[in-house]
Amino acid sequence: MLIPSLVYCARRWSWWPSHVVADMGYLGAEAKRVCREKWHVTVLTHVRANMRMVPPLESETRAVCHQGQALAWLGYDWRSNEHEFGPAAPASLCAICWEQSQCGRRFAYPPSQHESLLGLLPLCTRAAQRILKQMRPWIEPTQSYEKNQLGLSQVFLNSLRLTWSMCLLADAVSIMRTRALLEQPPSDFLLKALLPQQLTWDWA
Repeated sequence: MLIPSLVYCARRWSWWPSHVVADMGYLGAEAKRVCREKWHVTVLTHVRANMRMVPPLESETRAVCHQGQALAWLGYDWRSNEHEFGPAAPASLCAICWEQSQCGRRFAYPPSQHESLLGLLPLCTRAAQRILKQMRPWIEPTQSYEKNQLGLSQVFLNSLRLTWSMCLLADAVSIMRTRALLEQPPSDFLLKALLPQQLTWDWA
């Protein structure tokens, strides 16, 4: 539903978010690629426990060069479509590195190398980690709100098969409601409901 939601935002408000926080279990690399290339949207997710790291990341929060020097993100070059990394201060390993005479201390990596780890905003950056830590916890209260709306908080399910069926029905209701909102025709004037209305007097 992420890409149709971006289409809906563009159609209804001529605007869409530049950063989206999602759940890794519900979003694949292909959807992230489309969001990055077509919409210029950064999609952030935590990595799976068994996910293989790619250079320059050795973990979700740390990037290093092939000699082990910690790297800092310098920015994204739209012309070359690459992320630039440089040694993070203090660059203690650079002074004793045997490749220092041939190293330009600049490392470039394309986002397509790994959509989850790099994307438009590398996962190891302070900005990405702050967004994940501050925004990701909002998803659970949102799901709890959906649960209360459907009345599931008042139901005790002691059967695994019944619980599975109820979860599927709850997901189906949420998806159907989302699709209905996405297919709703855009309003000609969004502030029409807020305009004052003059009362009419029937003197006849």
